Amino acid sequence: MQGTTSAAASAVAPVVALLTLLTACGNAPANSPADAHEPARASTRADGRPTARAAFRSMAAHVRTATLTGAVTAENDPNHLLGRPGEYTSKVTFSDSWVQASQVTGADPGAVERGGAVEVFADAADARARAEYIRAVAKSSPALAEYDYVHGPVLVRVSRYLTPKQAAQYESAAAGLG
Repeated sequence: MQGTTSAAASAVAPVVALLTLLTACGNAPANSPADAHEPARASTRADGRPTARAAFRSMAAHVRTATLTGAVTAENDPNHLLGRPGEYTSKVTFSDSWVQASQVTGADPGAVERGGAVEVFADAADARARAEYIRAVAKSSPALAEYDYVHGPVLVRVSRYLTPKQAAQYESAAAGLG
């Protein structure tokens, strides 16, 4: 009997480790009012790239079920990626009223599964690399899947709990961001 318990524990450990890793890919505190790297009122940076907040506002004008829940800062970024070379330069999280509360019980307030996230990168190649990384991690466990849309330097991540038709509204809205 003890051998069976050890085998079961050995089988569960990699799954738990993977879930822990991927959960960190999408969670951000919802109580952060502003992004330290993102001017509160500016819609674009000096180099012409949109901020994550501005990209979200533009997208939310077309997807009325989306509500801004937080801005990721260097201090609260659970991934420790904000501002690092090749990583996002600004990020916000949002909820979507199409996602039922019962589907996300226990999820962190800024988790992608509650609605999504908008990440802005220095260039389109970095945004594509991040989306490819997320897809590769999610491929190992369908429960970690999400919709990802890259348009220029903007990556829009959308909850797996939305139907393909609902997620397509985000894709359409995101098309004008990059």
